[in-house]
Amino acid sequence: MEIRKLQAQEWDQTAALVWQVFQEFEAPVYPPEGVESFAAFLRDRQGLLTLDGWASWDGPTLTGVLAARPGGGHICLLFVRADRHRQGVGRALWHTLLTETAQPVVTVHASPYAVGFYHRLGFRDKGEEQMQDGIRFTPMEYRR
Repeated sequence: MEIRKLQAQEWDQTAALVWQVFQEFEAPVYPPEGVESFAAFLRDRQGLLTLDGWASWDGPTLTGVLAARPGGGHICLLFVRADRHRQGVGRALWHTLLTETAQPVVTVHASPYAVGFYHRLGFRDKGEEQMQDGIRFTPMEYRR
């Protein structure tokens, strides 16, 4: 597994992976408004290019992605191919973010499917599950 900073030309492939994983694990528990909100987020190429992103590769195969707001204080995307779940890809991406940023607190709006994963990384809930624009999430934070 190789993890490296995402290049601008890799965002189309990255967005395709994110959409595929979202469709499989998140979309089934979101209302149509939430699915469309997330799709719109992924279609906003200029917005995606403002994020700091890292990708995990197995040879030429993209296996996972983590994208955060500049400076790394808030995770916007952390998605891993279904056939690579529970193989350390997400954790490796998370550790890359930790080494690339000095943020004392990192936040995330964890999807229902990802809450357990973030708890295993040491994140704590900051509130109850919420819904915004049809997107279900639990606000969480990690403190160093």
